[in-house]
Amino acid sequence: MRVSVLGVLIVASLTLAACGNTTASRTVSGGAMGAAGGAALGAIGGNAGLGAAAGAAAGLLGGYLYDQQQKGNIDW
Repeated sequence: MRVSVLGVLIVASLTLAACGNTTASRTVSGGAMGAAGGAALGAIGGNAGLGAAAGAAAGLLGGYLYDQQQKGNIDW
């Protein structure tokens, strides 16, 4: 059961990665998806709250960096 839920969350995260056109919407959507994924992984590990916090932080950073790359401010 946990593996199927994790699979659905991963697919949903990749499908919806950094939705939006503005910096705020891309950052917030990244944070929300990170929190969901982190909570799922944290629940498997025994601490969903810590997983959600770590996932949200990583998602916020990822969404912001994606936005900046799309705007041409970061050249990879």
